[in-house]
Amino acid sequence: MTSLALAALCVQGCSAQPAEEKPAPTSSASAAPFLGNRDYVLPDSPFTRDDTVVTATCGMGARYAAVTVRAWDPETWQPRAERTFPIPGDAAFTNYAGAKTVNSPLVDLCGMNPDNPSPYEVATLDYMAPRVRALFDLAFTRMAVVLRDPDNKADSHVGYVVSGAGLDDVVRLDGAAGADEQNAVMSPDGSSVWFTYTAEGGGKRIGSRPAEGSHHLSDEGPAAGHGLPLTVLGKPPRAVQADTVHLAPGGRRLTAKAPKVFGNVFDTWTSSGPLTSRSAHRATLLSGCVGVVGWTGDDRVLCRTSTGTFRIMDARTGRASGAPVSVVGPQDGTVAEGMLVSPDGERFLVAVHEPNARRSDDDYSYRRPDFRVVPTTGSGATTSVVNDLLDTYTMFLSWS
Repeated sequence: MTSLALAALCVQGCSAQPAEEKPAPTSSASAAPFLGNRDYVLPDSPFTRDDTVVTATCGMGARYAAVTVRAWDPETWQPRAERTFPIPGDAAFTNYAGAKTVNSPLVDLCGMNPDNPSPYEVATLDYMAPRVRALFDLAFTRMAVVLRDPDNKADSHVGYVVSGAGLDDVVRLDGAAGADEQNAVMSPDGSSVWFTYTAEGGGKRIGSRPAEGSHHLSDEGPAAGHGLPLTVLGKPPRAVQADTVHLAPGGRRLTAKAPKVFGNVFDTWTSSGPLTSRSAHRATLLSGCVGVVGWTGDDRVLCRTSTGTFRIMDARTGRASGAPVSVVGPQDGTVAEGMLVSPDGERFLVAVHEPNARRSDDDYSYRRPDFRVVPTTGSGATTSVVNDLLDTYTMFLSWS
């Protein structure tokens, strides 16, 4: 993996680039329509403007590791701007023998290889992209990290890094002995880091710490262990512990996936907690959906289906509302995974690759990605996404 990472860093440093920009119990949860993240006023930047795709790529060298986030023009596929988030040496960006095993979406982005799989149960792109997106605030100015305690291998703490900061400029939010904090993600406005932690007595909870000030712990509600990631939504913020979390455009419903929970689409609720049969409200099961790519409208969801095609589903009835969209043929020897849906719901981004492809230092052919923009209706032209800065490690995070 090192040779690939060094090559990626060389691409970043050797080619022309845009300039760097400086406790409520589960049973008490109730349905609560809200406008999601729309109440937040974001600073104007290439990362927050309309019609922008944002990607993240992790690069590692002998003495330096960083996440590069880029804002792209989705018509020309030229980068508009980029930001770099340094990864501290004690940050959990991969799991390896002799170190505390940590659940963090940063491992999805940086540490996955045949010997170090994702810490989460499912590692397809439609699962991974929402997890990695949650690492950042809405404006992509801060990135949450989990830090392994160098003096006690059983301890882990949360913190964050600011784009453009120095390698040692991580903000550490806790240093208490015996802490077990994982799944660190940012609040929408970047004012706090949310995470799962082990409380006194051994129970798992969701907590948050302010990014500024005393960094005191606030207990936010129950957690379903460390095995599911967090996504923080809304104003005031609340955490949903589940996979494939996508908020509907109107903010009243969301998609989510959790073990032993029947359904894919649910009402939003007032308190933070894991998606369970008790916290879920007005569940809709999307027939044949194995991975949610995103919303194409306030009542329509694009799914990757069990047959390998993509279909728009009615979020109210769970039934397909359009013809299946085939990105690859049955004889192609490849699979397609969805990543993002355009804001108008008319297009979506997919990655095409060999089944069970392994990221290998010696497999140069797998490093050349096959990203495509496909019409959600199945009619119209499919276009290729091509730029030398994109590789198979690139994660597509948002399309605004």
